[in-house]
Amino acid sequence: MGISFATHHVLFLVWFFPATFSLSFFFFKAESISNVSCNEKDKQALLTLKHGLTDHEHVLSSWSDHKDCCMWDRVSCDNKTGRVTELHLNYSRLAGEISGSLLQLEHLNYLDLSNNDFNCTPIPTFLGSMYSLTDLDLSGANFCGLIPHQLGNLSRLRYLSLGSYSDLYVDNLRWMSGLSALQYLDLRSADLHREVDWLQIMSKFTSISELYLQNCQLDSLNPSLGFVNFTSLRVLELSENHFNHEIPNWFSNLSTSLLRLSLDSSSLRGNIPPSIFNLEKLEYLDLRDNSLSGKIPDSLGQLKHLIYLDLRMNPLSGPIPSSVGNLSQMRVLLLGYNKLNGTVPKSLGLLSNLFAVSISFNFFTGSLDEAHFSKLGKLNQLDISYTPLFFNVNSNWVPPFQLEYVDMSSCKIGPNFPTWLHTQRSLSLLFLPLSGVSGKAPSWFWDWISNIHTVDLSNNHIEGDVPDILLNSTILKLRSNHFKGQLPRLSANVEVLNLANNSFFGPISTFLCQKMNKKNKVKVLDVSNNFLLGELSNCWRYWQSLIHLNLGGNNLSGRIPYSLGSLVELKSLSLQNNSIYGDIPSSLKRCSKLGLIDIGDNNFSRTIPLWITKLTQLIVLRLRSSGFKGNIPQNICQLSFLRILDLANNSLSGPIPSCFKNFSAMVMPDPENQDVYFDSLEYEYDYGSYLENLMLVPKGHELQYEENLKFVRSIDLSSNKLSGSIPVEISVLFELRFLNLSRNHLMGNIPENIGIMKELESIDLSRNHLSGEIPPSMSNLSFLNYLDLSYNGFSGRIPSSTQLQSFDAVRYFGNPQLCGAPLPKRCIPPIGGSHNRTSIGKTKEDSESSSFYMDRDHVKFSIETKGYYDGREIGKFLASPGLQGHQADLVVPANKSKTALYLDFVGFHFQLNEYNCSVEFNLECNIDNANYS
Repeated sequence: MGISFATHHVLFLVWFFPATFSLSFFFFKAESISNVSCNEKDKQALLTLKHGLTDHEHVLSSWSDHKDCCMWDRVSCDNKTGRVTELHLNYSRLAGEISGSLLQLEHLNYLDLSNNDFNCTPIPTFLGSMYSLTDLDLSGANFCGLIPHQLGNLSRLRYLSLGSYSDLYVDNLRWMSGLSALQYLDLRSADLHREVDWLQIMSKFTSISELYLQNCQLDSLNPSLGFVNFTSLRVLELSENHFNHEIPNWFSNLSTSLLRLSLDSSSLRGNIPPSIFNLEKLEYLDLRDNSLSGKIPDSLGQLKHLIYLDLRMNPLSGPIPSSVGNLSQMRVLLLGYNKLNGTVPKSLGLLSNLFAVSISFNFFTGSLDEAHFSKLGKLNQLDISYTPLFFNVNSNWVPPFQLEYVDMSSCKIGPNFPTWLHTQRSLSLLFLPLSGVSGKAPSWFWDWISNIHTVDLSNNHIEGDVPDILLNSTILKLRSNHFKGQLPRLSANVEVLNLANNSFFGPISTFLCQKMNKKNKVKVLDVSNNFLLGELSNCWRYWQSLIHLNLGGNNLSGRIPYSLGSLVELKSLSLQNNSIYGDIPSSLKRCSKLGLIDIGDNNFSRTIPLWITKLTQLIVLRLRSSGFKGNIPQNICQLSFLRILDLANNSLSGPIPSCFKNFSAMVMPDPENQDVYFDSLEYEYDYGSYLENLMLVPKGHELQYEENLKFVRSIDLSSNKLSGSIPVEISVLFELRFLNLSRNHLMGNIPENIGIMKELESIDLSRNHLSGEIPPSMSNLSFLNYLDLSYNGFSGRIPSSTQLQSFDAVRYFGNPQLCGAPLPKRCIPPIGGSHNRTSIGKTKEDSESSSFYMDRDHVKFSIETKGYYDGREIGKFLASPGLQGHQADLVVPANKSKTALYLDFVGFHFQLNEYNCSVEFNLECNIDNANYS
């Protein structure tokens, strides 16, 4: 289990607490208890309103002309006058048009249209003329556009809620000045960024007690402001904004009234100011998910009434202050995902009302012992995951609490299984992966875990035979331990069973076909990498809920049964590394949701079936090392979502299809709704997930991909018998990370435009029959960290780039005509007019008509006018590694005399016209027109 998995572990009852702090106004329908009939004018106004609305749930079915409107559902009347005073039309799935007939309801003071769907229409401006309104709730009703200024005319309004996730906005807030009676204002998710003076305007409402401005695109809390006149403010919600500055000190003005303060996810930075801890009545403080740094101030202990504190996901450092022990009312303490260090203070154990605590993902040292929990009798949830803490308690310790949730992932719990857990009779969620627990599971272990909803003991060293017991946990993850025995029976409660990487044995059919398992609801079954054997059964009709099936890495044999195709909900199928043979049954095409197929490392010895293109959701296809033969079918290119294609180490022949360009998932970056395509790689459940894993060979070594599998884009066709050229169309796969075409019979050149595949990290084209020069565009592959072009027929100079020269020379070996760094063979610089020649050895005395050039295979001197060439420089060049064994021709025109060449080099043979001159170590050859020595 990695960090990303742990982030799913949210304290499962913590979210109850924010709800308990809601100070909203509640209104109830006043039942008519008098004989006064409703006003006829009001009745007709309501019937007109009903006529304009679309009533999907028939909540207005009682609104009839033949019935007293005061007896209608969702309507309340004044008991004395019969006038309609309240309309409770919330959560009714109403749509359509809101009629202006509402203006006829002259005594209406309460109107609730919240949580309906008015299809992004504007808020009716006539609502601003309903002067009797005291309460107006339009939240979550899908209104859009400008919030009408006319609402500012409602001088009696006490409660105004427009909060929504639709596109409401304001051009200014000055229209609010008429709302002098306002006590409750909810504008959450409305765009307020055009009003820079929002704070000064809001603070003029001295009677306001609750202000909800979450996600309003506000960018400043005016830190320079010295005073804010929120004298009655009890709740202030400012989360999910973009303040990008420090917490201002004016919060200290709210010390006598404020009960709840939420500033989470608002890009706040700097230290937590002492003024926050002057809010003496504060009960709820949420500062999570900001960039707050420094230490948690000791003055935290001043908040005597604090019940809920969330400082998660900040870079806070230092220890937890010991003053935390003064927070006697504290029920929820969340300090996870920081950089806190030091030891955990034992004063934490004094919080007798503590219900939930999380200190996960920090850098604490030392241990937790009984003293840290001495008075935590109400503790229900404990999360100390991913900290280096040692849970050091006596083996006979009986805790004062009964936990429902415990997460000690990646802590030091072992080596023995913690016996205190046996005292926890209310456990629902238990996470102890990577906790260093080893040795034999206690005798009570199996009966005990069967009463726990979710159990994760993965990646430990727990041993023991599995008894003949009925597993009952909904989620059971015992992956990577030392359990052995036959696979257990399952109750109908089990949904996720992960027993991979253990030592279970016996026939797989016994497990799949046992009567008790016929009623199972298993969605994830992973028993990979055990010692299971035998043929796959025909009992798949009992496993119709399966979404992820992994039986890889066992000793299974026989054929894939046709009945496997009945698993129509299946999204991933992994049967790799067994001894399965025969055809892949065409019935699998009925599993149209399949996104991952891994049947590699088996013995199929068949052609790739053409029907596989029916699986249009495939993103991973791994068929490596399974004896497949024949051509790669052209219609495989219809799998446009394919991200990983691994056909390596088979006997495939013929060309690489040029239609690979149709793998659009390798061409285009992921769309915004990318998770739609990844549900075949991950199964999410409450407080965790199951991740698929895949063995790939991206950079010459086999690697296992799990959490990062969704980011891989790879084509591996290595070790086959493919022929022809590399299709130039492959260069449009702009998102491809890994390309391996090695050990085939490919010919021709590397596509010239390969350099536009900017995401490439690995290229292996070794051991083919490729030729020509390495394209200069490869210099543009800035992410390239693995390259192998060895044993081909490449020629010319290796292009210059940071990447290409950084690889070991062995990656270019076996190309005799290739030269340049990092190979020891230097390219012979050409000299003269040719574009591939570089002049060396000339002196200032050389005339313009003289020429002297060297190329990679041939050295030639041509002297047409009087000139002097430094033979020592030429000799040094000729003596460079990689040039030995070449023949050099010297042409001396007959009409030239006294031209001297001084050659100083090792081991070359020169032909000087019709004469031979064998040059040995430091031998000087003087050429004097007639005399040769």
